[in-house]
Amino acid sequence: MLTNIHPLDLTIICCYLSLVLMVGIISSRKISKLKDYAVGGRSYSAGFIFATLSASFIGGGFTLGLAEKTMFMGGLYVVALWGFSCKEILVAKYIVPKMTAFKDALSVGDIMQRLYGRRAGIFTGIAGMLVSAGVAGAQFSGFGYIVNLLTGIPQSTMIVVSACIVMTYSTLGGMRAVVANDLLHFIVLIVALPMVCFLGIDAVGGWSALFQAIPSDHIQINNTLTVWTLAGLFLSFFFGETLVPPYVQRLLIGKNMNETARGTMWSGLLSFPFFAMVGIIGLVALVLAPNLNPSLALPHVIQTVMPVGLKGLAIAGMMAVVMSSADAFLNAAAVTFTHDVVRPLYSLSESKEVMLTRIATVFGGVLGMVFAVSSKSVLEILLIAYNFWTPMILVPLVSGIMGYTTTARTFWISASAGIGSMALAMTFIDQQGRFDAALAGIAANFLVFFLLRRQEKQETSDSTLFSKTETSTQQSIHIPQKRTGTNG
Repeated sequence: MLTNIHPLDLTIICCYLSLVLMVGIISSRKISKLKDYAVGGRSYSAGFIFATLSASFIGGGFTLGLAEKTMFMGGLYVVALWGFSCKEILVAKYIVPKMTAFKDALSVGDIMQRLYGRRAGIFTGIAGMLVSAGVAGAQFSGFGYIVNLLTGIPQSTMIVVSACIVMTYSTLGGMRAVVANDLLHFIVLIVALPMVCFLGIDAVGGWSALFQAIPSDHIQINNTLTVWTLAGLFLSFFFGETLVPPYVQRLLIGKNMNETARGTMWSGLLSFPFFAMVGIIGLVALVLAPNLNPSLALPHVIQTVMPVGLKGLAIAGMMAVVMSSADAFLNAAAVTFTHDVVRPLYSLSESKEVMLTRIATVFGGVLGMVFAVSSKSVLEILLIAYNFWTPMILVPLVSGIMGYTTTARTFWISASAGIGSMALAMTFIDQQGRFDAALAGIAANFLVFFLLRRQEKQETSDSTLFSKTETSTQQSIHIPQKRTGTNG
């Protein structure tokens, strides 16, 4: 473990963190309405959406966590992350065009309220805050790993430090600060991480030497990463972050839906080579240090192969990875809490709503810290956080956006079925990995939702048919009476 750092690298890191805070403070000006705080005035082009969406999903879980799992389980683990990539492309192609009907919404709870009523919107706000705080916690955990390796400071201490930095600019500037800093983060990480990958490959002797040194069980299906495990993980990452609050917000900040669709598509396409690159870094770590704790795979490669100066840039890039995802989820957690939970219950002025959202940002950061210190695996935190969203909200939300509307009764029953099935799966089937349990909840929610929807449509159709039959019968009774009266 490295316990000191070259002054040049330290200067680069400090300048980067100072720049992040400065951008947050500047972006906080002239924010008086929740619309500015939540969706940034809906003024962003495809390029900005591409940058902020990419920076948001390229977090600690999809970098530190992926490098860790690739080193431990094998290179095919990258395929599991491609489930997320496929989902982004499908969202750009099929979901974004349907978002025109909800262009005035500020949050995912707004959408659910229009589809299934006020209580559904409040419930979605609570679930949204929990999943957002959980994902933010995964990013804080990743930050702790990085700086712990760099300085020897305890990981728990650095979790608190990273949370405070992100909370500061997210609280001040809302979405405007988040998008502005995400652009900065994206530029840094898109330069730094490829540099780590290429220098890492060079350090082990090139591509040929790398693949010759990788154990055979790390480039094929093995006892740890079976076909069923890989399929389950693929589906988990496909469904896990689908339309979670910060990604829904990204679909609402564009100038128009064409800009949003293009930015989302570019982001999904970028994720394929990006995840492959991170997986390669994990394999480089395996070759460089076979006995290394896999959770330190990516930081170890940075420490080993990056020269002075570039190491500072690489560390800043890893900080960008963490902060760019954490700020998005913190902002979403606060907006969903204030706009979706509190506002439907209490009347708030614009200024009070913004103030409460800023307070909620701090509270969400604290909750994220709790998630972070409760688990050592970044991806494990992500998979646990998904349980607060996918089994309950995903199916009704996607169905409603796509036009398959139904009643509030169907929403509540299907959500209950999702929660119950997930709990049963956790208890009796999957006591180790939470992702299988979440998939059971999604499947149950889907089945119950569409069975009830079909039943309700049938009942409506029968009622309409009965009404027409009754009207026809009445007419057949009255017509002879009219004829009799006329003939008489």
